[in-house]
Amino acid sequence: MAKELRVRCTLLEEILGTASNNPEIHSEFIASKAPDAVKREEEIARIGVDAEIEKGMTVFPRNKDGNPLMWDYQIKGFFKESCGARRKDTGSKSAKIKSYKKQIDLSIFVAEREIPFRFSGEIGSCQRPLRAQTAQGERISLANSETIPAGAELEFSVVTLIDSDMSAVREWLDYGALHGFGCWRNSSKGRFIWEELQEREVDPKQVRQLLLESYKKKPELEGVFNRLGYT
Repeated sequence: MAKELRVRCTLLEEILGTASNNPEIHSEFIASKAPDAVKREEEIARIGVDAEIEKGMTVFPRNKDGNPLMWDYQIKGFFKESCGARRKDTGSKSAKIKSYKKQIDLSIFVAEREIPFRFSGEIGSCQRPLRAQTAQGERISLANSETIPAGAELEFSVVTLIDSDMSAVREWLDYGALHGFGCWRNSSKGRFIWEELQEREVDPKQVRQLLLESYKKKPELEGVFNRLGYT
């Protein structure tokens, strides 16, 4: 029997956007008088005038109402990354899943296509220097990302076709307090805690219905659903 787990994730740290955008990086990167401006000016002073400023910033996709969101595949990508890390512990639930990337692709689903953030306050930005070793020597550029503050929430449902996979999903969600969503995760950005809102068994027909709910909201598919009798 398949299972559905409804969860709420609450950010412990701000999360950085991952979608590409083209506006020029904030000119205030150096001139800003924020508390960490001195440190940032020192970074710039060390790289000199030939440093490359990475034009554009990473942002959050928006829904039709203009609210920032995450896509379902980003949650599944987090599951794959978490399973890859946890399965090195031979006593973990993740270690028991063979070909885990394929199993997450084919047997574990996020019901919602779009998962909007719920938060108060403003969308901010995070600028940081990036270093890379190249054939021409060390290359330093500046990256810029939109941010959503700690305390923001995401709610979504995870559906597993294999009953035993749900315990692994819980293990991956627990891992989010150590390694979270979005850009620059290695610096603790995007960490979260989660809570269970509901768990229930669902039959195959209900699984299909759950996954179709997100598509019913698309105007271009309204005629299709009416013709096939999906209401």
